[in-house]
This record gives sequence, C-alpha cells and structure tokens, in this order.
Amino acid sequence: MAQEGKSCGMHGFQDEHKQQDMEIKERLSHIRHKILVMSGKGGVGKSSVAAYLAVTLAKKGYKVGLMDVDLHGPSIPRLLGLKGSIQPGSKEGKAKPVRYIPNLDVISIEPLMGDNKDRATIWRGPLKIGVIRQFIADIEWEDLDYLIIDSPPGTGDEPLTVAQTIPDAKALIVTTPQEISLADVRKSINFCRTVNMQILGIVENMSGFKCPHCGEIIELFKAHGGMLTAKQEGLRFLGSLPLEAEVVQNGDVGSMEILEREDSAFKQAFFKMVDLVIEVCGRESTAKIAQASGGAEKKAAKKDGRLLVVPVSDGRLSPHFGHCEQFAFIEAEDGKIKKVEMKTPPQHEPGVIPRWLHEEGADVVIAGGIGDRAQQLLEEKGIDVIVGAPEKSPEALAEMYLSGALMSGENVCDH
Repeated sequence: MAQEGKSCGMHGFQDEHKQQDMEIKERLSHIRHKILVMSGKGGVGKSSVAAYLAVTLAKKGYKVGLMDVDLHGPSIPRLLGLKGSIQPGSKEGKAKPVRYIPNLDVISIEPLMGDNKDRATIWRGPLKIGVIRQFIADIEWEDLDYLIIDSPPGTGDEPLTVAQTIPDAKALIVTTPQEISLADVRKSINFCRTVNMQILGIVENMSGFKCPHCGEIIELFKAHGGMLTAKQEGLRFLGSLPLEAEVVQNGDVGSMEILEREDSAFKQAFFKMVDLVIEVCGRESTAKIAQASGGAEKKAAKKDGRLLVVPVSDGRLSPHFGHCEQFAFIEAEDGKIKKVEMKTPPQHEPGVIPRWLHEEGADVVIAGGIGDRAQQLLEEKGIDVIVGAPEKSPEALAEMYLSGALMSGENVCDH
C-alpha cells in the first residue's frame, strides 16, 4: 500500500510538472525576444546593464518584461527603486508582475519577501529551479516584445535553468576590460556553447573614466579587452560603456535619471548599444521567418519523409563536418532509403553550411566531428545532429539511423 501511495504521488508530481511545462511553453510563445544578461563574475555591472536595457527598450515604445532570477542577491528592485508589490492575477494561483513604468513590468524575489528585504535566501538548486519556472508559468506577463532576464554571475543553477526552460533565449554577456574578468567571460561563452544558447554579443562595461577636472580618459580597468575577446571568439561586440560616477550614484538611490542626461557619455554609448541589440534581434527574427518558410516548403515536398545528410570524403563519412568533399542527401520514407543524391557544399565559412543545409530541407545531420558553433546553428534551425558516427558509407549510416542503431558518441572535433 505504501508503494502504491508513493507511485500515485509520483504520478501526481509528473502530471503537475507536465502542466507547468505546457503553461511555460504557452507563455513564452507570446514573447518575441528573450535576452539573458549574464557575466562570468560579479561586480561588472551586469544588473545595471539589464535594468538600463529594459528601461531604455520600454521608453522606446517596446513592451518589456524584466525578470530578476538572482535569487540570493536580487539587485533589480533597488536599482529601479521599485516600490510596488506582487498582486493576485486574474486566475487562481497566478500573480501579476510589478508595473515600473508604462511598457515595463518586473518580477523579482524581493517583493515576495515582505518587509525584511535583508533576509537571506538560503535555498538549494531544486528550490531555485522551481521558483524560476514559476516566474514564467505563474506570472501573468502581457504579450512582450522583450523579456530581459538578469542572472547571477557564473554558470550555476540559475542560468542553466533559463537555458533549459527558455531554449530560444540569447545571452548578452557583460564584462569589464581586465583579464580577471575576461577569464571568467570565456567560461560563460563556453557555457553558452555547451548548452546551445545563442550569444547575442559581448558588452564591455566600465571602459574608461573621463576625469571631471581635466577631461582626460583614465583606463581604470585597462581597455578593449571585451572587444578583443569578442573578436577572438567570433562573437558580436555590442559596445563599450564608460564609467561615470552618476551611474553609481543613481544605482544607490534607485534612479534611472542618467538616461535623461543628454551630456552623459554613458547614455550616448548605451543608446548605441541598445539600437544595435534591436537591429540584431529584428534581423534574426526576419531571417528566421524566411528560413522557416523555405524549409517548410522543401519538407512538404518530401511527403512526410526524413532527409538525412552525411558529410562525405572518399565515399565514407568525413571525420570533419566543415571540410568534407560532398554531402550525401538521403531521402528516407517509412524507414527505408528512397533516394541518395550527392551535393557539393558552398565555400566553408562560419555559419554558411548550416544555413545551406537548412535551406535544402535537412532534418538530420550525421557527423563524426563537428564544431560546437556549427552544431548549435543546426539545432537552432530544428535539425537533429548525431555526432561520433563511425566512418562508414552514408547509406550504411542511414540504415543504422533508421533502424535505431545509431546513437551520438564522442565528438571527435576539438573546436
């Protein structure tokens, strides 16, 4: 009987989890762009960037949500001077986020803690994961253009939960120019690539201080480190933000007044960065719609079959995806190979081959070794990737896949 009760409890938990999954998926479908603001280490101004980004987007007329998932050290309410509280939603068990200004709603753990804002949040991973999921499923967000997510520094439970719960989130990584910060930023970059999270770009904060007396630029934390790291990693550099005393003063009193100062170098640099974020997000949305349309037409022509793609050299699987002689396109239907066609890929450049394969209607790529970025791009386009496949003929690999005998193994690519 005890075992039966335990089993029933487990089924109830699974049903509840599935219901929450459905609510999360439905809620996220009403949010166009999700941006996770993260950093490798603390003290680089990550939360300030997240807050200023959300406020600037809202003042430009976009519908914005700001979600603070730094559950141990929530900074967003204090940076904004947030005074409101969480209100009951229109449905039982749901809640409304706090309205900060028109077009901007905010959720953080601090408004839920009552009057004692200094009380420590002493939680382990499972509790934190549950709260972050509730911030999406149980909060009645309006239809949003942007959801800005402020994550604690590092690569722990919070950013990992966001990556798993919001698979189309993009990372905006904040750093300062000095090497001690950049070393941790490289960990954040590797984290994003490991969990297949697209990186929107890198922002270099505290990049030079203009002396108020002589006007000379003082490089307190060195210079250009973020830009060089972005170049080395093949990432977009979104901009450098100078250090201004007023940014610190505004943060202490919960004010966003610096965004109204026309003579502020920080404001001018920040608005340029925000304009670039808007441009990139808009461009990628347009490309995604066009690619989905083109891919859908090609897949419709296959009569519900599967198009398997294998990089080939000398008639066998090429050990490296990006440097093969040809690709074998194998049309399969009802578990059988219907047609094999060899195609020569376009010239190898970052991102070109994944885009080409998507345009050709590929469903599955079978590879021996493939770079992390190429794999990420393929999966973002809805193409399954099998890595570590043996060096057999494309037909043999296709038959193994169709019979269920081909599983991902060790990725032999080292970059």
